[in-house]
Amino acid sequence: MKKMTSLLAALGTACASGAVWAVDASAVATAPVLSKADNAWILVCAALVVLMSIPGLALFYGGLVRTKNMLSILAQVFVVFAMISVLWVLFGYSLAFTSGNAFIGGFSKVLLAGIAPDTLADTFTADVKISELTFVVFQGAFAAITAALIVGAFAERVKFSAVLVFTALWFTFSYTPIAHMVWFAEGLLFKDGALDFAGGTVVHINAAVAGLVGAYFVGKRIGYGREAMTPHSLTMTMIGAALLWFGWFGFNAGSALEANGVAALAFVNTWVATAAATLSWLVAEWMIKGKPSLLGAVSGAVAGLVTITPAAGLVGVGGAMLMGLLGGVVGLWGVHSLKRLLNVDDSLDVFGIHGVCGIVGAILTGVFAAPALGGMGAAEFDMLAQVKIQTLSVLITIVWSGVVSAILFAILKSTIGIRVKEDEEREGLDVTSHGEKAYNL
Repeated sequence: MKKMTSLLAALGTACASGAVWAVDASAVATAPVLSKADNAWILVCAALVVLMSIPGLALFYGGLVRTKNMLSILAQVFVVFAMISVLWVLFGYSLAFTSGNAFIGGFSKVLLAGIAPDTLADTFTADVKISELTFVVFQGAFAAITAALIVGAFAERVKFSAVLVFTALWFTFSYTPIAHMVWFAEGLLFKDGALDFAGGTVVHINAAVAGLVGAYFVGKRIGYGREAMTPHSLTMTMIGAALLWFGWFGFNAGSALEANGVAALAFVNTWVATAAATLSWLVAEWMIKGKPSLLGAVSGAVAGLVTITPAAGLVGVGGAMLMGLLGGVVGLWGVHSLKRLLNVDDSLDVFGIHGVCGIVGAILTGVFAAPALGGMGAAEFDMLAQVKIQTLSVLITIVWSGVVSAILFAILKSTIGIRVKEDEEREGLDVTSHGEKAYNL
């Protein structure tokens, strides 16, 4: 897995996910073997990432929409997760994690060709590995939740067919190239030394930009800014946020690809950064609005999770706490002030939280990975140089995802259409798109 480039260099290790380790035979006493403990840990982490999507993300989003659209958002998250899981096995894994060029992989592992139960994937230890099938499902869960994140930006007015077609194409032309560039040894950003422990650029910024572009193309909801569009069930949203926090331990700690100290560090950082962001968002909102809200608390938790993701195994606990505190405040700014400045109806604040906090987290990784600040970087760590690399990776992700998304939405808008009819939107997508109701009241 292409993570912790500078860190791994400092530790004297090598990472070449999907490729063969270049290890001096004289330095290895035995051939690489499967670590049952590591393999079991990553399988559990993969299951936790699945839990983040279904039911975690589905319930988090579902509670935030109006009653008449509850079932539609559940269907979108659930079906998108299923579709991307299939596409990942068909060709996504091959494009992301096999040799090709600096931007995209090849087709050597289409339909997981050549991968057997005894095929080993690379970890950060030369002689102890996990099953490549384990790596496939772990990374596949990442891909699926990334695509599912996007739908929150244009919830309550988009065609179900447009969601599916866009997601399949965006996954092919945006997710797999960015994953390859950041996490594969031949990738452009990997070779530049970009640090992304668990998906700040690949997952959060990538999805958030696509969601923002989609929100512009689909347009604002009928009555937006004039009618109340309050969440119909904050109870469900809180349950979803709790499941996201729980599952995120697999997301971040699992990215160490071993049951080791780095996984423990990522686990603790995920725990404390999220808690800190919950408090900072809540307190800031309390000061501004006069009351602390549950929605603010759970939004702050997600902001903290996003902020720490690229840095989870690379920074010290103190750095993680500071990143969480800052993430809560910038997330609050993102969903209120920035959203107004952008003049966009990002229904469930995908860009305000995942985009803004993903950007902040990715750049701050270059700061708090410094050993002087408790990070895991090399002794000669150059903070300014690393921040420049981190910023470049953020900009490339924004431009790549933005251009791909704009092209795809423009094509879909002029062909199959991307928005439901006005009367269908007013009645609600549960009935008009799916012929069902979330609640029979």
